[in-house]
Amino acid sequence: MKAFPETVQQAWANRDGPVVVATTGADGQPNAIYANSVRGFGDDTLVIADNYFHKTRANILAGSKGALLFLTKERKSYQIKGSFAYHTTGPVFDDMKTWNPAKHPGVAAAALKVEQIFCGAERLV
Repeated sequence: MKAFPETVQQAWANRDGPVVVATTGADGQPNAIYANSVRGFGDDTLVIADNYFHKTRANILAGSKGALLFLTKERKSYQIKGSFAYHTTGPVFDDMKTWNPAKHPGVAAAALKVEQIFCGAERLV
C-alpha cells in the first residue's frame, strides 16, 4: 500500500480482527459483511477474497461502490471508500489465490480501488 499515507500503512499493519465490507444493492439497500481474507494489491487497491459472498457479489456485479472499515489494536477506526472490480481470472485473482486459505473457496477477488480514506471523521485522502 505504497500510495497510502504512512499512518494508514502503519494502522493497516496493526489492524485487529476482521474488516467490515459494505456495499449497496441496486435498490439502494445497504449490505455489510465481515471479511478476514483481505490484502493490499498494488499502490491503491485492497482485495477481498470472495469466499462466501452472496449479496456482496450481487451488489458488486450491479456496480456498487463500497467501503471497508477496520480497527487497530488501539481501537482506532479507519474507513476506506472506493469502486469495486470483480475478478475471476487474471493477476488480481491469481495473487488472491496465493494468500487466501486453502480451506476457503476463493471463487473470485473483489478489488476495492481506493478513492477516500478516513480516520474517524477526519478525511486523510
